[in-house]
Amino acid sequence: MGKRLITQARGKGSHTYKAPSHRYVGKICYRTYDDSERNGIVFGKVVDIVDCPGHFAPLAVIKYDTQEEVLNAAPLNIKVGDVVASGATAPVQAGNVLPLKNIPEGTSIYNLECKPGDGGKLVRSSGTFAKVIGKVGNGIEVRLPSKKQKNFCGECRATIGIIAGDGRLDKPILKAGIRMHAMRARNKLYPQVSGVAMNAVDHPFGSGRGRHVGKPKTSPRWAPAGRNVGLIKARRTGNGKGR
Repeated sequence: MGKRLITQARGKGSHTYKAPSHRYVGKICYRTYDDSERNGIVFGKVVDIVDCPGHFAPLAVIKYDTQEEVLNAAPLNIKVGDVVASGATAPVQAGNVLPLKNIPEGTSIYNLECKPGDGGKLVRSSGTFAKVIGKVGNGIEVRLPSKKQKNFCGECRATIGIIAGDGRLDKPILKAGIRMHAMRARNKLYPQVSGVAMNAVDHPFGSGRGRHVGKPKTSPRWAPAGRNVGLIKARRTGNGKGR
């Protein structure tokens, strides 16, 4: 019988683990990838810069000449009233959106698309950026903030610049209540308790005298989903050295 693990509780979808998305300003995305962007340029204006509890970075509200209004992570030094551009022929400057094939090597970018037209999926946290390395084969090589390099389609779009909000973690959180509110705003579990500190009904490692597991940490092969905790898929089990 499985235990009442956190992963199971999240999957159930109770109010404890539901994100307060009704408080969020909106979703970061690009405008529709149409012919006007593939072959030309579309201009827009930054009408507002907002703070969304669901995002770590400040968001810029951009209204294009086509009357489309989108949200994008705000780059450094951008302000209300600035003009930004989106398209294949847009200039390479902070806040503009271009396909990767038209971005020079060594340029800092963010909000990178995994597939052309998906609106941006990668590099969206405050203070982060990726760099265009160069053309490799039929794709564009990009170095992500994790220092890993990945090949993308040349039609994938990205925003020029570095996301604002750098240094967010430099100031320590001095009170547990402040951290609690920050975690609750994004539906993060807080506080996190170890398995040995729980009751037996809440975790396979719970209960017992003192904080010890009391059983092998390697889960059995036939264990149900709630029992798969600890050293999952360990290379060796037991005391045998040659296994």
